[in-house]
Parts: sequence; C-alpha cells; structure tokens
Amino acid sequence: MSHCAEFQIVGRIGKIKKVGTTLRVTIAASYPYKDDRGEWTEKTRWNEITIFNEARQSYIQRNIKSGDLVRATGVIEQTSWDKNGETQYGVSLACEQIGRLAKGPNHTDGNGDDDIVP
Repeated sequence: MSHCAEFQIVGRIGKIKKVGTTLRVTIAASYPYKDDRGEWTEKTRWNEITIFNEARQSYIQRNIKSGDLVRATGVIEQTSWDKNGETQYGVSLACEQIGRLAKGPNHTDGNGDDDIVP
C-alpha cells in the first residue's frame, strides 16, 4: 500500500514569481464557516505552491494571471536546510497539476487555453 500526503487548492492567483529554477505561485483560498452567532463568514488563507516542471512553468507564465481562479493539486513535502549551523525544517507544496477554472478581472488576453496541465 502506498501512502502519500497530497493537497488540493481551489482559489485565486496572487503573485507568480521565478525563484531559481522553480516558479512560486500564491493562491488565496476562502474557507466558509459558521461563527459563534451561527452566521456564515469566510476566512481567506494564502498558500504558496512550488512548480518544478518546466512545461507547467511555461503554461502558467503564458496562461495564468493574477486573479484567475485555479485548481492546483500535488504533494506535501518536508524540506530542511542549514541556517547558522542549525537544521531548519519547512513544508513545500509541490504542484503536480494546475488548471485555470475561470479568468479573473486582470486577464485581458484572448487565449482560450483552459486545459489542466498534468
């Protein structure tokens, strides 16, 4: 039996930035819940995903803009690095698939390529 830690995020694109050989993309996802008075409210959480695959990076740079609604899936990986002789730990969201679900208000080009990139 195989065990893995996976993620799925549906939300709006924030920033897209190149970091070394990777592409980092922030996604704002809203989580609705009932508050203490029983009224529905939303909390927005920002998540940063990392894209390692060059074809996926190219797709994002050509087709995805800030404000677009996307669905991203991938694996959760623990990372570690050395800082001042002490090992630091973190978590990386390594994106394996991403696709645009809807264009946002900042998307002005006429490209209709809405496919999910495996």
